[in-house]
Amino acid sequence: MKKVAILQSNYIPWKGYFDLINQVDDFVIYDCVQYTKNDWRNRNQIKSKGGLQWLTIPVSVKSRSQLINETIVANNIWADKHLKSLIQTYSKSKFYNLYIDELAACFDTAKLLTKLSEINILFINWINKQLGITTKIHLATDLILEEDRIDRLVSICEQLDASHYLSGPAAKDYLDEECFTDKGIAIEWMEYSGYPEYPQFGSEFQHGVSVLDLLFHTGNDASSFIKRSPCKK
Repeated sequence: MKKVAILQSNYIPWKGYFDLINQVDDFVIYDCVQYTKNDWRNRNQIKSKGGLQWLTIPVSVKSRSQLINETIVANNIWADKHLKSLIQTYSKSKFYNLYIDELAACFDTAKLLTKLSEINILFINWINKQLGITTKIHLATDLILEEDRIDRLVSICEQLDASHYLSGPAAKDYLDEECFTDKGIAIEWMEYSGYPEYPQFGSEFQHGVSVLDLLFHTGNDASSFIKRSPCKK
């Protein structure tokens, strides 16, 4: 059995993103689709004692048809600002010293990159390493891409010899399961519920913040707070 997931890149994603990656053999970064404003592609949240705070990468949007992997960062000032915010927010966290130097190095590298996708992938790879995730990562653009949206997903699964496709629950609104099952590919649906809470700054626990929050507060135990339950078919 070989399981594949296909998802757009996000900026320093939440723990559910990495839960999904960890449950498959191959993960495809699907950045050859339209960039959407005010979404998770270029921003995420962290949580301080005072509440939630957005970290947003400024990008240049020149057309409604612009793809994620065509999206250019507007400047490199954002990297220092985001690192400063993380330092101010998590300097008193239990595992701050375990991660801050390597994370700062990631931001130094990110300042040299001009494309949003490249920045997102940089941080996704680093976070995978911290969580001990060894799933093979692919870029959709390295594969043969069909024109039709569903045919494209099926084709990607076929090219990676997938027997199972793990999809986020939002795709239930448009995904034609028969297109997959006709090719011998079973569909499983990701469940984003039942995650255990961990020590977190402030009141009212927030599950949806960047996984960096989890790392700073739980260190090497972070992977145990990412649920690995069977998915519903």
